Amino acid sequence: MTQSRIKDVARINLRTLPEDTDPHYKFRYVDISAVDGMGHVSIPDGDVSFSSAPSRARRTAPAGSVLVSTVRTYLQAIAAVPCHESNLVFSTGFAILEAGRKVDGRYLGYYCRSQQFIDEVVSRSTGVSYPAINPGEIGNVPISPPSLEEQGRIADFLDPETARIDKLIDRRKIQEGNLAEKSYAAVSEILVPGILSDPAGSWPWTWLPKAANDRPLVRLGYVCRLQNGLTVDGRRDVSGDVVTRSYLRVANVQAGSVALDSVTEITVPRDVADRSTLRPGDVLMTEGGDLDKLGRGTVWRGEIPDCLHQNHVFALRPEPARLDGDYLALMTRTLHGRCYFESTGTKTTNLASTNSSKILSFPIPLPDVAVQRKLAAQAQKVLEECEVATRLLIRQRALLAERRQALITAAVTGQFDVSTASGRNVTDGVQP
Repeated sequence: MTQSRIKDVARINLRTLPEDTDPHYKFRYVDISAVDGMGHVSIPDGDVSFSSAPSRARRTAPAGSVLVSTVRTYLQAIAAVPCHESNLVFSTGFAILEAGRKVDGRYLGYYCRSQQFIDEVVSRSTGVSYPAINPGEIGNVPISPPSLEEQGRIADFLDPETARIDKLIDRRKIQEGNLAEKSYAAVSEILVPGILSDPAGSWPWTWLPKAANDRPLVRLGYVCRLQNGLTVDGRRDVSGDVVTRSYLRVANVQAGSVALDSVTEITVPRDVADRSTLRPGDVLMTEGGDLDKLGRGTVWRGEIPDCLHQNHVFALRPEPARLDGDYLALMTRTLHGRCYFESTGTKTTNLASTNSSKILSFPIPLPDVAVQRKLAAQAQKVLEECEVATRLLIRQRALLAERRQALITAAVTGQFDVSTASGRNVTDGVQP
């Protein structure tokens, strides 16, 4: 194979919309975020006009051209331009490669997805947080293509083999979704029996089954106290009796867990800290966020001693003799919890919010606290089993993606003869 450079076999950024393009020209804008690490392109649903599109919406390309993200290329946002009935315009964050006479377009696409190409681009990129490469520098990346006939054979080999791996990965994603649905349904039915099969509640709780005698509906405020957090104020006087402590932000509170990899400290007057200190057993809820995550609770176990919380994070403190914290946190993850918070939340374009009044009005089935603990343990067991299975599926997806990448790299760099090799061994031992 003769060593060449990318610019010797392909044209880079050949087509660009001029600044005098008709302002009413319609197209689908494809940003870098629309290309995933497996080389799949998600075309947006709606058209945009040239006048309203981002200034980066300038690149055009025929189907089969290769998109290479020039920013953080190690994330592998690299793909072939798909065929589409709409006009497609791409971000200037892409370098767009159109194959010349010396290279098969499909082979070029696979070569740009090879580890050899990605490593070379990364080594030529500059910057720390967002390393990037100039499109012209991509043209200097070496390539040693075999004959056009051999390039075609390599592409013919990789097309079905990568499609087979992609199908297995998609099946794993479906299985992960099924597990999530199973755990959601199981927890809902354990804590609110009949909610999936026999809703018969009265307005406004129409999704609830008729309350059982041993599980009366009780508003949360009757069995729980809500503690507001501190307001972050840079102008606050911190010259007197003050303390410096860690405090939780909205980003630290997840559904069913707390993320403590990035916890901020704050200096506040001691009396403010006393009013905003978390206690083990508190149930944390966030004031705002995505609608489907609104109101989801997690129990604070005292992971950080004397930790404070921001005012956008509510701390619910159950009465120990009447309400179990784990039971409450799990109740927010049931169908009942989702219906309540999604129906009462204040919605904006991208986010939703709740408030202390709505949280304290949350109606919960309230059996004896010993029964609550038993139900919470049953629900937690189901969640843990599903989480173990989900982690295994995620690991399988990662291994399949690694094998796909290794197969592409080996094929385009001539590490084996594709005319005699079978890529089926990349999925040996992986059941569909």
